[in-house]
Amino acid sequence: MKILKNKVAIITGGSRGIGLALAQLLTRHGCRVVITGRDHRRLKEAAGLLEQNKTAVTALPCDISDAVQVEKLFKAVRKLYPSIDILFNNAGMAHAPAPVDQLPVDVWKQLIDTNLTGTFLVTRSALPLMVAGGTIVNNLSMAAVHTFAGMSAYNASKAGALGFTNVLREDLRKRGIRVLALLAGATDTGIWDQFWPEAPREKMISPETVAQAVLHAIAVPAKASIEEIRIGPTAGVL
Repeated sequence: MKILKNKVAIITGGSRGIGLALAQLLTRHGCRVVITGRDHRRLKEAAGLLEQNKTAVTALPCDISDAVQVEKLFKAVRKLYPSIDILFNNAGMAHAPAPVDQLPVDVWKQLIDTNLTGTFLVTRSALPLMVAGGTIVNNLSMAAVHTFAGMSAYNASKAGALGFTNVLREDLRKRGIRVLALLAGATDTGIWDQFWPEAPREKMISPETVAQAVLHAIAVPAKASIEEIRIGPTAGVL
């Protein structure tokens, strides 16, 4: 993991869950990390925790569904670092289960704007700072390839993000930038509070376990042929 020392990583949704778990691992290996999120208080708390690992940590608030805020985010990043080595598109949201004919249009738009368009906006702004040897990991969840009743907006946003990820990989192959799809099974994070508060979290994999898988995928040699990181069950709970 010595190759991670002094690398620069951008993690959206980095104040909690899988994003924070990965930030913890990266900073322990000397990686300089920028975390983003919408909750200023959580960001500040997360940054304080990460700073205990004695490496550079920057917390920048950003709603990734807002193109203006994303541009502002990367304007700030450019003032800090000339290039980015790792981009982890992790920020996302879910919705309360509802049949298609009962799903509010504004909920549909919010999910698409955050989980799909947000991933596009962040990636588009990050690419001018990325060079050969860099890695992009998009957190998609198993919902990108498995459907769940009542979750049409969530499934559509994640399936769309997988399509985007696959095209992005082809676009960047000649530039030497790897693009990985993270397809994790049910993971014990706060997203469950948005649609299933009583979910059996004791049966789920931990954010730290998922983050370890991502860390190992990032650290393999640049020429390694890895396109997906799959971890956890593909069936059962979401």
